Amino acid sequence: MAASNRYERIADCLILAVLFFTIAASFKTTEVLTVGDWEMWVDWKDREWWPLLYPLFCITFPAVSQALFWKHFRLPVGATFAVLGLMLATWWSLVMGHMWWTGFPLTLIWGATLLPGAMILDAVLFLTGSPLMTAILGGSMFSIIFYPANWPMLAPYRLVVEHMGQLATVADVIGYSFTRTSMPEYLRIVERGTLRSFGENPAIVSALFSGFLSVIMYGVWFTIGMKLSELPRVKNVYSRYMGLAA
Repeated sequence: MAASNRYERIADCLILAVLFFTIAASFKTTEVLTVGDWEMWVDWKDREWWPLLYPLFCITFPAVSQALFWKHFRLPVGATFAVLGLMLATWWSLVMGHMWWTGFPLTLIWGATLLPGAMILDAVLFLTGSPLMTAILGGSMFSIIFYPANWPMLAPYRLVVEHMGQLATVADVIGYSFTRTSMPEYLRIVERGTLRSFGENPAIVSALFSGFLSVIMYGVWFTIGMKLSELPRVKNVYSRYMGLAA
């Protein structure tokens, strides 16, 4: 009996490890296909599109993961679990694929962090116990806090420099020096866009608009996660390995 329990615990650990890296790989693949450039290149981390699109698309997997953990365990840790997986997959990809393989320095390709927003999502679900309040409060704060949470890492690249007689940022100069094969980056100047008409505060407008859309995005994907957790196959896995009733 003791040996059987020990083997079941080992199986539980293996399943959790596989689940963790599966979520991380799926999350990273989705992130690369949707907002990969804003995540990767420091000269793409502008105040207009980066705080608007990146948290909006990246709230999907935390919402699904949070639904699964909340449905079967009543544990408000799903968003943090998913984001930690994304961070591990991101840094593994950046170090192995871009720094060691292609020679890009980490100062050019560092990844953004979603951990503060994920912790807020889990905290709101823990305090309220309501997916609706989590969507309204946590979903909006997930996007609104994204830019301030990453600002300490981004601030040095916002310093103004003179480059060939024109004002630019350090991020722009890095983009000029390390051009990519996909498009001529020297033709693109960071932060060029119509949102500058909003009183020179495009990051605030982008964050607020992204927060509004993230409420809807979170609600849709949390519902998808709840539906996935009710599938017979998923219930059987939880019943077999976690000791839960199907």
